[in-house]
Amino acid sequence: MTHAYHYYRDLVRVLLTKELKLRYKFTVLGYVWSVLHPLAFALVYYVVISNFMGARGLRFLEIIVVMFPWQWLQNSVTASNNFFLGNWMLIKKVRFPRSTLVLAGVLNDTVHFVASVPIIVIFLLISGHLPAWSWLGLIPLLVAVQFAFTFGLALLIGTLNLFFRDLERITAIVTMLWFFVTPILYPASRIPAHLEWVLYCNPFGPLAECWRQAFLHGTMPLDLAGLAAGYAALFAWIGYRVYRHYEWRFAEIV
Repeated sequence: MTHAYHYYRDLVRVLLTKELKLRYKFTVLGYVWSVLHPLAFALVYYVVISNFMGARGLRFLEIIVVMFPWQWLQNSVTASNNFFLGNWMLIKKVRFPRSTLVLAGVLNDTVHFVASVPIIVIFLLISGHLPAWSWLGLIPLLVAVQFAFTFGLALLIGTLNLFFRDLERITAIVTMLWFFVTPILYPASRIPAHLEWVLYCNPFGPLAECWRQAFLHGTMPLDLAGLAAGYAALFAWIGYRVYRHYEWRFAEIV
């Protein structure tokens, strides 16, 4: 048991190191791209919404504190289509837990999100928001919940994409639509009462609002937090079950 654990841990570390090295290979700015991308999107949407759509009460901070978690989810979901297909030679030639490929990929995006938290803090400080002591518990908890949710979803998509290659294009379309129905460009409080069900039915909606409340107010709505944890557990379970069901066919499909 101990030997298997150390083998699994070392394998994940090697794969993660490879992912981190390849991510910005031959780029000049390197890590800065991880920050510039969500910042640029947040700024564009803020300018459009506040100046052309009349949402004057909307603050840039309300967008930026959720844009970074969304970027983490989007990057992992988009890349998940290629976690198995992109490593087909390794899958065919070496016997190892294939789920480590997804785990390393999601961990890669997790590392970049954690590294971007100081950028969020800087914007908060500039705007007069002091870090809350509750962050010490809230942020690690939210990272764990989002990691479980993202890993399960990535495992599900990566597995199904081996058998249904159109899923990559479908994922891109669904992710784009998902962005606009998630409270990223607007807080949950602005959702009309008759449309609140959209927030609760959205797997990322409760978690997005939890991120906003945690960063801006140092609190977390218990109902939304419980729902976010439930979605994370559900998708982690579904992703693992689907993966385990089809894992034995990976070598013949890729």
